[in-house]
Order: sequence, then C-alpha cells, then structure tokens
Amino acid sequence: MHKIKKSIQLFSLDMKELALKYGCNPNQKPSRVYMEEGELPIEVLSGRPGYINLLDALNSWQLVKELKAATGLPSAASFKHVSPAGAAVGLPLSDTLKKIYFVDDVKIPLSPIACAYARARGADRMSSYGDFIALSDTCDEATATLIKREVSDGVIAPDYTPEALKILQEKRKGTYNVIKIDPSYKPAPIESKQVFGVTFEQGRNEIDLTGDNLFENIPTQNKNFTEEAKRDLKIALITLKYTQSNSVCYVKDGQAIGIGAGQQSRIHCTRLAGNKADIWWLRQCPKVMNLPFKEGIRRADRDNTIDVYIGDEYEDVLRDGTWEMFFTEKPEPLTIEEKKAWIAQNTNVCLGSDAFFPFGDNIERAHKSGVQYIAQAGGSVRDDNVIETCDKYDIAMSFTGIRLFHH
Repeated sequence: MHKIKKSIQLFSLDMKELALKYGCNPNQKPSRVYMEEGELPIEVLSGRPGYINLLDALNSWQLVKELKAATGLPSAASFKHVSPAGAAVGLPLSDTLKKIYFVDDVKIPLSPIACAYARARGADRMSSYGDFIALSDTCDEATATLIKREVSDGVIAPDYTPEALKILQEKRKGTYNVIKIDPSYKPAPIESKQVFGVTFEQGRNEIDLTGDNLFENIPTQNKNFTEEAKRDLKIALITLKYTQSNSVCYVKDGQAIGIGAGQQSRIHCTRLAGNKADIWWLRQCPKVMNLPFKEGIRRADRDNTIDVYIGDEYEDVLRDGTWEMFFTEKPEPLTIEEKKAWIAQNTNVCLGSDAFFPFGDNIERAHKSGVQYIAQAGGSVRDDNVIETCDKYDIAMSFTGIRLFHH
C-alpha cells in the first residue's frame, strides 16, 4: 500500500496534472501532462512514467480498445517509440508458438489476455525489448507473470487483479510503471498540439474500422475474403492507425507478424515488415527451434543469437571462439535454400497499408512472404499495375478508400 500512495502523490490534488521527470530527452525540462478541463483518465499505481512512456501508453491503449471492439477478443499491444512492435488478440497458443515466445515453461494456465500479450510481445521480440504494454482487459496473474520476466518499461490496463498488481509492483524493485486507465474516458472531438510554438488543431481520427464495409470494393479477380482474413485485415488496419507513417502491417492468425513504420518510401515499409514476418516464420523452422543453446543463456541474448543465425551474418555467431558462448555444439548454418523453402510454406498472410500502394513492386515483395489478402486505400495512378500484380498471384485485395496516416 505504501508504494501505491507514494505513486498517486505524483498527481496534483485535483488529479488534473502529472509532473514528469523530463520530456523526450533529459535536457527537456520542465515536463508534465495535464488536463485543461476535467481530470486525468489515468492513475499511476506504481513507478513514475516519463514523457515517452505516456505517449506509448495512451496510443497503445487506443489500439487495444479498438481491437477488442472490432474482434470481441481480449487484445494486447507492445509499443516502442510511439509505434507498435506487436499487436494481437487472445487466441490460444500452439505448442510451437509457446516455445518461440518463451512461455512454454509457465506453470499456470494462460488466460486469453495472457495469450494476447504473449503474441504481441513474441512476434518481434527484438523490437519489443524495453516496450510499453497495453491490455484491453483486466491484467490477471498469468499476464503479470509473463510481464514480470520480460524487459519492459510499463503497462496500461483498465484494471489489475490484486495478485497481478502485487507481482507488477515488485518488478524493478518497485519502479516499474503500472497505469490504470478509465475505460469509459472519451476525449474531446478536437485535438491540438504545438510544434515550434505553433499550435496545430484537427478533428480526432475516429474512423470506424470494425465493419465489413471495408471489403465492399474488391477490384481483383479473387474476391474471396474468409472470415479469418477479414479479422486479420481489421487487426492490420487498426494497428496502422496508431503506427508512425508511412507504414504497412503483415498479420496472421490474429497477430501482427511484421510492422514497418516511419519509412519515407512505401516499398521500404513493405520490405522491412516483410523481413520481420519472415523472421517470425523462420523462428518456427525445426532447425531453429532445436538450436542447442547452453543452459542459463539470457532471453535477450537468445533472441539476438536467433536473429543473427537466421540472417545473412550468421557467421557472427557460428565462428570458432564465438559459438561456444551460446551453444553446447556448433550448429549447421541455415542455408539460403532452406530458408527459401521454409518461407514458401507460409501462406494466408494478410497485409494492410496506411495509404495506397503506388506500384506493383509492393505486391511482388508481399507475395514472397505468403500474403494472400490485402486491404489498402487505393487511388494510385498505377492502381492498374497493382491490381494486375495481385491477379498474377491470385491475391484478393480490397480498396478501403481510407487513409490512416499517423504523426
């Protein structure tokens, strides 16, 4: 109880203001968040969140709240630097996913919200290192148990069970950021921010991405979107709504498996996210899953070693004098042929884009990562080329007519 009281004192008496340690960087002082009208919708239960922590918390909360509304499933997100590293809904985990997400040793049953978090964190574990977590539902003991073992800056949720709160308040010697948000809070319809002393104002992006009207305009020969594909494309689009633009998102089986954010060129987004999707799939390759790791290897070191082993610079962890640090015996390399053959087995991947694809080269790259369904704004002068490329690979594509830039 002492820790909770100490954290709440960071608020002013009327709960309108929260003082922060500093802004984006240590030299940016003073720093605070405050409400011009009404009270803050958040309560700090542990820790002292910083400026970027709260940007991540409030953006990620919106994402998971919308995912829950769109799918009816508990949802979670892993945020880094105001963009999601992962987002997912609470579908059960296969034994393979439990193993590659490092949750196969958890003794208590994984609840739907715990599964959502494991998926959101596990899809791109390198990017999720040191993340801020958002949960659409009450954080329970199983979810807190998973959070406690990962390197993370904080979590935001509508509530916490007593068991979960106790676990989280003990993380990082009591300094871990635990934030409770009022799920009924609705912001004003007009939002503003300042840049270089100039105030910008706009209507909030309240576009509804939950309905099947997203799939009414289908210009491709293949017009068949399965219910699972519609769900996954909604997940992609909602994720993109809170991702720094330009951005694209690959989704499979209820979770983002590759997010490309903040690139100036859309093809670079598609390549970046596609490479992440390929890494997610390659981690499930038996040769990778059976790497002979030594006992006691830290999770972060294991993640990094797997990524290097999968990549083009695999010799960095297989050279003599280095492999002995990680493995009980020297593994055989994963050859280019083996990687291509395994990636070719990944199918039924969904791809969303926050604006139109300008050329068919994006579709060519997406096809290499198993994309079968696409939702994008449409409206390029080269839509004909994009459609033709989709038809070449029997890809079903919807023109949503919706742009989702986020800055």
